[in-house]
Amino acid sequence: MREFYTITELTKEFGVSTRTLRFYEDEGLIQPHRRGRTRLYRPADRHLIKQIMRGKRLGFSIAEIRDIIQMYREPPGEGGQLKTIIAKIEERREELRQKRRDLEET
Repeated sequence: MREFYTITELTKEFGVSTRTLRFYEDEGLIQPHRRGRTRLYRPADRHLIKQIMRGKRLGFSIAEIRDIIQMYREPPGEGGQLKTIIAKIEERREELRQKRRDLEET
């Protein structure tokens, strides 16, 4: 496993812009190391980016993704992490079902 990834490598891998990764950093979702002006991303940062992208595909907002990531950073068992995540996913699924019904009615 590699120790670090560059911003260019990750933008190519995930098909996002450098501005997107910087935005995720500004939002506190990822925290790359810095060597001078160069951002160096650890494998854990790469994994978080993958999870952020999955959350975006599922329709979660950045705030919701931040909440979910924060739950994973807490010690296991606190705040019913799994139940909270499942509830958020179910809530989102219901919103999507409603949108589908609305589209089918038009």
